[in-house]
Amino acid sequence: MPKEKTMHELCKEFPDKSYRELEIYLETEHKLRQEAEGEVSILKGLETNRVKEAQEALANSLEVNESHQKLNGKLQERLTELEQENIELHADNKKLARQIEDKVDQLRKSGM
Repeated sequence: MPKEKTMHELCKEFPDKSYRELEIYLETEHKLRQEAEGEVSILKGLETNRVKEAQEALANSLEVNESHQKLNGKLQERLTELEQENIELHADNKKLARQIEDKVDQLRKSGM
């Protein structure tokens, strides 16, 4: 913000104004400056709160992301195990089906 003008500077800037008018101008400008500084202070506080909230939200999101990645890793491991078990069960089923077929063929050949 620009610095507050002195009475001397105001007299040069507004030579047609009276001393009282310049005093009122200074008072008004001073009040406006204080209001503006107060508003800036409020805005800074709001911005600080928003930044803190955003940082907290980011930290929470990162925690959730890490948790999900761990769970996803465990799920992927379990899926791989189940796929392997499925492959093994499929092979066992084929073997049992062949054994049953062989027994049925033997029974047919023996005349049953």
